[in-house]
Amino acid sequence: MPTRVIMPALELAQETGKVLKWLKAPGDTVSRGEPIVEIETDKVTVELEAPASGVLGDVTARAGDVVPVGTAIAMIAAPGEAGIGRPASGGEPATASAAGVVAAGPGQAAPAAAPAAKASPLARRIAEEHGVDLARVKTTSGRIEKADVLAYVESLRADGVSARLVAASPKARRLAAERGLDIGALHGSGPGGAILAADIGAAKASVVPAAPPAAGGVSTVWRIMAERMTASWTTAPHFYLVREVNVSRLVSWREKASKHTGARITYTDLLVKLVAATIAQHPGVNASWKDGAIVRNADINLGLAVAIDDGLVVPVIHHADTLKLPELAARREDLVTRAQAGKLRPADIQGGGFTISNLGMYGVDAFNAIVNPPQAGILAVGRIADRVVAVNGQPAVQPTMVLTLSCDHRAIDGARGAQFLGALADLIEEPALLV
Repeated sequence: MPTRVIMPALELAQETGKVLKWLKAPGDTVSRGEPIVEIETDKVTVELEAPASGVLGDVTARAGDVVPVGTAIAMIAAPGEAGIGRPASGGEPATASAAGVVAAGPGQAAPAAAPAAKASPLARRIAEEHGVDLARVKTTSGRIEKADVLAYVESLRADGVSARLVAASPKARRLAAERGLDIGALHGSGPGGAILAADIGAAKASVVPAAPPAAGGVSTVWRIMAERMTASWTTAPHFYLVREVNVSRLVSWREKASKHTGARITYTDLLVKLVAATIAQHPGVNASWKDGAIVRNADINLGLAVAIDDGLVVPVIHHADTLKLPELAARREDLVTRAQAGKLRPADIQGGGFTISNLGMYGVDAFNAIVNPPQAGILAVGRIADRVVAVNGQPAVQPTMVLTLSCDHRAIDGARGAQFLGALADLIEEPALLV
């Protein structure tokens, strides 16, 4: 029986999801766990994985469609299984490519939309990287292969039809379009000079935009971030608790842990470990306000605010209280790397109960963070700096750090917040208490 591909619910309040782009086309063979479509949620853009192995078909949601959660957007059947068809009228996925040649000669009209050609997955990917419309590619076998696409690209270059035809990943093309950059003016670092998403992020301001962006135009991720933070700021009654802590022993702990484990241990890793341990003692901050009641989270899942080119995402370290420091460091590095590459999976952003936002690496002394809904608490971390403090009644220079706890007063009151922050400060100043 075919397996349904459904629009996932990634958070409590989510009602819909937006299909950004199909990574596989109807008729393609997919493997369980393989990314098949990009979905935009209220939090982030994620790659939805195939729930089963088989042949993709019955695609009912096009790129740009907003679909209620729980709705089937495609089906996956075992090879030869009946009941799998083509998309509904007008429902061809983006990877079937009606984009045409990226930079046609002056005055050349864009090609009209045409039924999707049969092509191998590799041929589709190469065509998309070069901005080629598969309907224009000829083949003698009835199925377009890699060689057919490459031959078509070379013929365009030889004929001078598109002197500026360039290879670029789909994400690079999308980022370039959002930022108004002329992709043909960039230098690629990928195979054969292909332009990758990282090349767009590294593009200098001197690159001439292909067209001026719309007034006030922002990326989708930035818009979603703005909407969510506005909703949090205007609906959640915020209050803040501030604590300066001596981090002499934290600095020593990081040095010893890095040397002993051989892992790349950061201060963020240590803070995640300590925050998780403190939440275990003070579970009241691991909560949210929902439908007029406080909802406690059973697991200690910590979100990390990660800055990306398009805005801010919050991947989650699940069961942080159960992880040893090297495991935690590896998990954090993997999440941050994939967040910055736009490769987060739905599970990576689900289930967070408390968030840590660290701006210390930017030289920020202290700041007030906005609560990340539906969570009720977020810890803002400033830089480590030498400051004059009292030690045994005498002034001394010690490394300190400022912590600011932002709370949603509907779910966390002042006393609970203060008890949590005090216990966390004690652990930071004396990590041996963790044992």
